[in-house]
Amino acid sequence: MAPRILLARHGQTEWSLLGKHTGRTDIPLLEEGRRGAKLLGERLHRAPWSGLEGVEVRTSPLVRAAETCALAGFGERATGWDALMEWDYGAYEGLAPADIHAERPDWFIWRDGVPGGETLSELGARADEVVEWARSADRDVLVFAHGHILRVLGARWLDMDPSFAARIKLDPTSLSVLGWAYGAPAMERWNDTAHLEG
Repeated sequence: MAPRILLARHGQTEWSLLGKHTGRTDIPLLEEGRRGAKLLGERLHRAPWSGLEGVEVRTSPLVRAAETCALAGFGERATGWDALMEWDYGAYEGLAPADIHAERPDWFIWRDGVPGGETLSELGARADEVVEWARSADRDVLVFAHGHILRVLGARWLDMDPSFAARIKLDPTSLSVLGWAYGAPAMERWNDTAHLEG
């Protein structure tokens, strides 16, 4: 069996609700985020997922991802991994795009990056590390992490440049599955939030 990687973005936080760049700031989930994490867990414990027995689980150590993992019922199985931490936004940490555009009207994160933080290529290298790990054995894996690192992970799974992540939106508490089609890396499911919609 060719290994797949299941991606769970963390639940809603105050900053994600406001559209602020939340890299290394360790802020908790909102009640809405906690509810979404529980709904995601209920979904993953029903058919066809059935609790994902035998699946290796890793999480970003940041509280919003680790709490989502725990509330979804995978905390005891999960290993924290710094490679899954969100983009280090440097000077743009805590700012919304509108704040940045007030000084740099043409700024686009996927092209222009962030001053004093990680480059897109550095973020891509971390994503490559996760892809290599996910493909290293005959078992599926489940990761709990953040919007931008997971979008870059999706791009790198497809052997695309990290900037391709600009074209693949990812909502809080979404579920995605990266797998294979005709022997080539493929997206089986992306930005699926059906568990939040009842």
